[in-house]
Amino acid sequence: MDLFIAQLKQRLKEALPGVEAQAHMSPMRLEDERFEQAPLKRARQGAVLLLLYPHEHRLYMPLMQRPEYNGHHSGQISFPGGKQEPEDENKIRTALREAHEEMGILPHQVELLGTLSELYIPPSNYLVLPVVGWVKQRPHFIPDPVEVANIIEAPLDLLLDSKTIQHTYQNLASGMRVKIPYFNVEEQVVWGATAMILSEFLAVVRELD
Repeated sequence: MDLFIAQLKQRLKEALPGVEAQAHMSPMRLEDERFEQAPLKRARQGAVLLLLYPHEHRLYMPLMQRPEYNGHHSGQISFPGGKQEPEDENKIRTALREAHEEMGILPHQVELLGTLSELYIPPSNYLVLPVVGWVKQRPHFIPDPVEVANIIEAPLDLLLDSKTIQHTYQNLASGMRVKIPYFNVEEQVVWGATAMILSEFLAVVRELD
């Protein structure tokens, strides 16, 4: 595992797959808006943490299910993360702070491996930086009951399995019917921005094989 982590850290210093990898998991017909509006200066700034850790001879990554509420991302599966606050010196600090607040992940234990490409999320008007980190042992998760309904520990080998990617259809308010790709993780649907970020990360990991 140590060799893999070292290789991943080095790879994240190089050019990233970016939009090409993200687009594989973008809901069809929605991707143009998402990518064309990415440079908007009025977008709110945010970050998420993709955390790797070892457990029972496998590598895992934690995801969280948000509670049901009246908002854009109600009940969805996501990475820990959120809005950049004035006290955050940068987006990396945002990702670490939010992961601590939402999941109890201790920032000082996280080794920063690098970052992925930023992604614009139209429904919530966020420009999000995915931060990749590593801890040497499984965290003691303490989910925030207000922000986290459930923590899902996803094995990396499962995420890399092509059979994990499935598709469904959804009718939009406009009447348009779109085909939506998603990751099936323990019968949970991981789609949208989270799936797009995960798609780029997995593209990087596959290069290390």
